[in-house]
Amino acid sequence: MRYYFNIKDGKTLLDPEGFEFKDFESARDEALQSSADMLKTLAPDHFWSGDPWILWVTDQPNGAGKTVLTLTFTARLAA
Repeated sequence: MRYYFNIKDGKTLLDPEGFEFKDFESARDEALQSSADMLKTLAPDHFWSGDPWILWVTDQPNGAGKTVLTLTFTARLAA
């Protein structure tokens, strides 16, 4: 099945092409790994701002269709 990985990080990036996976569990594992990889590349001041970083996976392109999973990360330094 084809899954589409969309990101909201101050702006929304919609996936028009998607990726083919043998099952949902493979897509879920890729969503976790991709999120970790992308979060590592964010500028520290941006990541720790408290603004949410969201990856959501849909079954249709460009954020359409059914959302099958959502990962939301928020980081803030204690004052």
